[in-house]
Amino acid sequence: MIYLDNAATTFPKPVVVRNSVSSALQRFGANPGRSGYPMSMASSEQVYACRKELSEFLGGPGPENVAFVLNCTQAVNMVLKGWLKPGDHVVTSDLEHNAVMRPLEAMKANGITVTEAHVTIGDHDATVDAFRKALNGRTRLIVCTHASNVWGARLPIERIGALAKEYQIPFAVDCAQSAGVLPLHMQEMGIDFLCVAGHKGLYGPMGTGALITARGSELSTILQGGTGSNSMELEQPEDMPDRFESGTVNVPGICGLRAGISFVRQRQESIFRHEMQYVQQLYDRLSRIPHVVLYTPRPEPLYFAPVLSCNIEGMSSEEVGMQLGRYGIAVRAGLHCAPAAHRAMGTLEQGTIRLAPSAFSNIAEINQVISGFSKVIHRNFSK
Repeated sequence: MIYLDNAATTFPKPVVVRNSVSSALQRFGANPGRSGYPMSMASSEQVYACRKELSEFLGGPGPENVAFVLNCTQAVNMVLKGWLKPGDHVVTSDLEHNAVMRPLEAMKANGITVTEAHVTIGDHDATVDAFRKALNGRTRLIVCTHASNVWGARLPIERIGALAKEYQIPFAVDCAQSAGVLPLHMQEMGIDFLCVAGHKGLYGPMGTGALITARGSELSTILQGGTGSNSMELEQPEDMPDRFESGTVNVPGICGLRAGISFVRQRQESIFRHEMQYVQQLYDRLSRIPHVVLYTPRPEPLYFAPVLSCNIEGMSSEEVGMQLGRYGIAVRAGLHCAPAAHRAMGTLEQGTIRLAPSAFSNIAEINQVISGFSKVIHRNFSK
C-alpha cells in the first residue's frame, strides 16, 4: 500500500515509537502519580519526561503546563468551553476544522458570537488585516489553525499572535497539522493555548494529544474526577496539569509520543524539506495531466505545509479515492471534517482528494501515485 493519508494520521510509525509502546506495556504498567511503589514512580517519571520533551520542543512555558488529553479535538474543546462566556465574541479563520467550528456552533446557543476572518492564501498581510478587522470590543479569544488540513495553507500565527498581544486578547492555536512539521514556539509566537495532536507530525500513537498553557487555572473544566492530588477536596484542582487530567492517562501512548518527538527533533528540517519536495512534485506533475483540478498556487514553504488537495473533473472525490484504492493508493477523499475550508474554496459539494506524504514516503511511491491518477482518468475519459 502507498500511504498518502498522513494528514489524518502518520503511518507507519517509527520503529522507536513501536518499541517504546511495547516496552511501556511491560515496564510501566502501574498507575502514575497515585502510589509510591517503584513501578508507579517509574510510570510517573516517564510521563513527566514526555511533558518536558513536548514543552521544550514546542517552546512551551514548562513541563508542568502540559496536560495530556485524548486528541487535539479534546484540547480545543477544553479551551473554547473553558474560556468563553455568554456574550463573548471569538474570531477564527474560514479554513477551520470541525474541531473548532462545531464547538463554536454549539456555543452560539449560549450567546457566543463568531466572526470568520478570510485567509488569503499566499498573502499574509491580507490575512492579518482580515483578523484585525474582525475584532471588536467583545472579542475575548482568537482561535485558528496553524495550517489547513485541506489546503496545507499556513496562517501567519506569529503575526496573529502579535495582533492578539496588541489588543490583549488570548490566542489559541490548533496545531494538529503543524506540530512536528513546521517551526513552532509558543512563547515567541504569543500563543496562550496550544492544542496538540500526538499522532500526526509528532509520529506518536493514536489517542495522544496535549493542551499546553500557563493559564490553565483560568479555564473552567469540562471533566472532573480523580487526579491523585488533593483527594480530600471535592473541587477539581486548580493547578496544571492535574486540572485537566482526571482519570488514568495513556502511559504507553505517552511513552510512544516521547519517542516520536525524539525521532522528529533529530530531523525536523529534513522531514519538512522531504515532504515539501514530494508535494511540489505531485503538484507539478498533476498540473500536466488533463482533467486534474488544482485549487491553490504551487505550494511554497513560506505559505504551505506539505498537504495537497485536488480533484478530477466530473468525478466525486469519493469515487476517485475508491478507484485509487484499487491501485493500492491510500488517500483521503471528501470534506476532511472541514466544511468551512471547502466552503471558502468552492469545493463543498465535491470535496477533494487529499495527498499528504510523510518522512517515509519515497519517489517510487510518488511515481505510482501519478500513474494511478493517469489510470483513473484513462478509465473514465477514454470511453
